[in-house]
Amino acid sequence: MTERVERAQAAASTVPAPSGPATAAESAPESVVIVHGLWMPGWELLLLKRRLEAAGFDTYPFAYPTVGCGLDENADRLAEFAAKLPGRVHFVGHSLGGVLIVRCFERHSLPRAGRIVCLGSPLTGTHAGRVLASFALGRRIVGRCVCDLIEWGGCRPWNGTCDLGIIAGDVPLGFGRLLGGLPKPHDGTISVAETRLAGATDHAVLHCTHMSMLWSPEVAEHVRRFLREGRFAA
Repeated sequence: MTERVERAQAAASTVPAPSGPATAAESAPESVVIVHGLWMPGWELLLLKRRLEAAGFDTYPFAYPTVGCGLDENADRLAEFAAKLPGRVHFVGHSLGGVLIVRCFERHSLPRAGRIVCLGSPLTGTHAGRVLASFALGRRIVGRCVCDLIEWGGCRPWNGTCDLGIIAGDVPLGFGRLLGGLPKPHDGTISVAETRLAGATDHAVLHCTHMSMLWSPEVAEHVRRFLREGRFAA
């Protein structure tokens, strides 16, 4: 069942379809690729997606197999997907989705790239993932993308190709607490320290959990501001 769902998600990502209203300046559209996290179908990003559309962006969800394919294969698919979109192309990724975006930029030059926002993304590694991947069944559960991240020791320091903003949460409610040893502060799944990447343009810690950040109006406003201005602070 999981494999069928992931194949369907991958197929859905091959044909970009704008889901938001046209931008105010038709001659210079601004697209936003929205990338979901581990085990997620993408529906959890719907409210954030609608808020970005209301702010004038065209949104394009990117679906990918989080377990069955590795980071490099998915990053190559993401680059191909983004190349088909109109105008300046921004990226917003939740959790593993943010890691995938950064990996995409490590492997590819995207000439029309705008700005990137990562939400609760374990850019320097994941304690929860390492605990699960320490036994055979756990490795199958977290899948190849997380195992790649662990093997590589996280993402490389950011090279400044474009503006990178990172948002972390500090409300400690989530499944990661059940695994024990998650460094504080954390959002219940990812520690704040795991979201900090050297070279990033800006970093903000907001009062939310790993999942509630997707529904938070404060987080959505921070995303909107960074995509427009390249900073979180007003």
